[in-house]
Amino acid sequence: QVQLAESGGGLVQAGGSLRLSCLLSGSVIGGDPMGWYHQAPGKQREYLGVLTTSGRTNLFDSVKGRFSIYSDNAKNTMYLQMNDLKPEDTGIYSCNLIRGGDVYWGQGTQVTVSS
Repeated sequence: QVQLAESGGGLVQAGGSLRLSCLLSGSVIGGDPMGWYHQAPGKQREYLGVLTTSGRTNLFDSVKGRFSIYSDNAKNTMYLQMNDLKPEDTGIYSCNLIRGGDVYWGQGTQVTVSS
C-alpha cells in the first residue's frame, strides 16, 4: 500500500529556509511521478512542482528560483527545499504520488512564515 509522510514543517522568519521531506513507503521513488502542493489558509491547494519518473523536476513559475525539488533514492524520500521564505508561503505543504488513475496524498506538514 502506497503511503506518503511529510515532515520538516515549522515556524520560520521571513527570508529563512526550510527543507520538507516526503517519505514514500509501499513503492519506490522514481517509479511514479510525485508532486508538491501548497494550501494557504482559506485558499485552494496549489501545485508547486513535480519529480518525474526520469528524475527531472519542474517547478511552478511562482516558486522558481526559491524552491527546488530533489530526491534521495536510498532514503526513498523526496524533498522540497524552500529558500527566501515569505509570509505568503505559510500553509500546509503536501506531497502526492500519481499511479494510473489513483492519487495518493500524505497528511501534510504546516509551515508558518513570520514577517
